[in-house]
Amino acid sequence: MLVIFAAGGAQAADLGIKAFFGKFQGGGVAENEDSLYFGVTARDFDVDIQPADKGFSVTWTSVIRGGGVPGQPETRRKTSMRTFSPSSRPGIWEAVESKDPVNGGELCWARITGNTLTVFLMVVRKDGAYELQQYDRTIVPTGMEMVFTRLRDGDKVRSVKGRLVKVAR
Repeated sequence: MLVIFAAGGAQAADLGIKAFFGKFQGGGVAENEDSLYFGVTARDFDVDIQPADKGFSVTWTSVIRGGGVPGQPETRRKTSMRTFSPSSRPGIWEAVESKDPVNGGELCWARITGNTLTVFLMVVRKDGAYELQQYDRTIVPTGMEMVFTRLRDGDKVRSVKGRLVKVAR
């Protein structure tokens, strides 16, 4: 992987979206403010980033294990997919599925900073509070590191950290 450094310092240029294309699999743990008392939950991840028209699509699946009987945790599977098109601003993509969050929709966009592709999803709840989900997917020599953060009115509700390896193009 080629990283270009600015002449005056060690700041790397942003990767292009093609650097993120492929299928990745891995796992991690989720934490929230109660994790100190109730522990963390294990998660498995699949991330598939592929070209789509002039942009790209991201499909991600989380398998969540937690609760249940010791030794036999409950398992839930959640898959999401968004397709992104270039916006009028360089380096920022907008999800074609985006709708007005004030009227029950979801606003979704993506950007690349350095070697990290970040996807943001924002909704406005019925009580007027906002929720923002942020998915940071960082290319590293071993594959991908992923950090998910969910905020509600600025307060962290949950964070998930994991590592994934590239399993296909």
